[in-house]
Amino acid sequence: MDVMPLLLLVAGSAVVAGAARRTSVPAPLLLVAVGLMVSYVPGVPDYTLDPHVVLPLLLPPLLYTAGTDSSYLDLRAQLRPVALLSVGYVLFATVVVGYAAYLLVPDLPLPAALVLGAVVAPPDAVAATAVARRVGLPSRVTTILQGESLVNDATAITAYKVALAAAVGEGATWAGGLREFVVAAAGGVAVGLVLMMPLHWLRTHLKEALLQNTLSLLIPFVAYGVAEQVHASGVLAVVVVALYLGHRSWEVDFATRLQETAVWKMVAFILESAVFALIGLQLPVVLRGLGEYEGVSAAWYAVAIFLVVVVARFVWVYPATFLPRLLSGRIREREDDPGWKGPFVISWAGMRGVVSLAIAFSVPETLDGGEPFPGRNLILFLTFTSVIGTLVVQGLTLVPLIKVLKLPGRDAQAETLAEANAQAQASRAAEQCLEDLLADERNALPPPLADRLRTVLERRRNAVWERLGSVNPITGETVDDTYSRLSREVISAEREVFVRLRDKRYIDDEMLRTLLRRLDLEEAAAYREAV
Repeated sequence: MDVMPLLLLVAGSAVVAGAARRTSVPAPLLLVAVGLMVSYVPGVPDYTLDPHVVLPLLLPPLLYTAGTDSSYLDLRAQLRPVALLSVGYVLFATVVVGYAAYLLVPDLPLPAALVLGAVVAPPDAVAATAVARRVGLPSRVTTILQGESLVNDATAITAYKVALAAAVGEGATWAGGLREFVVAAAGGVAVGLVLMMPLHWLRTHLKEALLQNTLSLLIPFVAYGVAEQVHASGVLAVVVVALYLGHRSWEVDFATRLQETAVWKMVAFILESAVFALIGLQLPVVLRGLGEYEGVSAAWYAVAIFLVVVVARFVWVYPATFLPRLLSGRIREREDDPGWKGPFVISWAGMRGVVSLAIAFSVPETLDGGEPFPGRNLILFLTFTSVIGTLVVQGLTLVPLIKVLKLPGRDAQAETLAEANAQAQASRAAEQCLEDLLADERNALPPPLADRLRTVLERRRNAVWERLGSVNPITGETVDDTYSRLSREVISAEREVFVRLRDKRYIDDEMLRTLLRRLDLEEAAAYREAV
């Protein structure tokens, strides 16, 4: 096995994604564009998407990291819109896009057209999460997009299996397909419910952070594999486990959380970068097999299907948003009016991604009778153009659209105030706990050390409130920002001394690592990442 193409893919996509952080261009778009250009460089190998690799090896960790970063409570509060998008919209788009392709493309059978509809139906989990992070959408819109992206792949994969069975001549019916969907969904949720508590127990009882994080890397593959083994939805199994473990992550020790955050950020960065680069690199593979559909007719089909994909989402989102409010007085009393701007952004943020391409590549080349699968190469091409079109057109225009609509982002002032109030309550409880502990003779400390503990608590309580105060007129920093910066600079000075002492052989490397680890933990405590 030649591993060099894989290494080049990972290294190249990481470089491009890193460069994108220094520009205003979203990383997914730059990765796709570079992939398109590199695909025609002489000597670049073909990177064919193998669904047997993409679905079981790339999808679980991407879903897991998105699930652990999501809020179970927020998703539960937005369960209706999430379900209407992740299930209702995907089935709607499957039928609408499939029927449009059936009417548009001569000699394309309806079952094969519905295969195309199922393939391009689900918006991409990675793209939706990346957009939500970068743009700073309102929390409700972000929750809906993230929740949809966590579940819609399961709906699309099941719809694809049903349409494919009908296309290859296995006599599938829509009633049977609905039954298969319900069984797969219920099975996936059941597998997730069965696995989540034992996995959480194991995470909390392993005593070494290294072992805990090794388990963390295995969890999405275990959940996905077990569910698929019993013919249930591996996607839903991973999502259920991820939401539960993310909700209970506070029960894991701090060392594990520090390592786990760093590890999964690295994994997500590498996988997301490679996934979008792979999309661009598929162009030669897709164009090579177009055959009879080459030229103007193929371009016309691509534009038409792209427009149907975009319009169908608007056609679904607005009724799904306002009809429940119109029919239910309880919903109107319980929920604020969403207005038209939020649904517009949700409709426009329907970028497709690598899962659609992976499913398309899994379409068999022949039917049960040995005949070629009708329109397989066209299905691949239209999937590719729909993915590229949504990523480029919608991805490039989403940020300007939000600015034009003046959609309010997250209220940073209100969030900081809520954080300060929460910290104040926690600090009062901690101060009372400290005084109770110091009153016990078994916990006697010299006054300077006891005062140091009190100072740490006071500093933590005041830090958030200081962010609400005035800023330095020269640097523009808050008091908390200045404190954090000075702490890091002081720690950096200590670090340089330790390294210099190691270089002069006053201390050895083992002691240096111990001292640096201590400074790293102090710097982590002093550093507040801007959100």
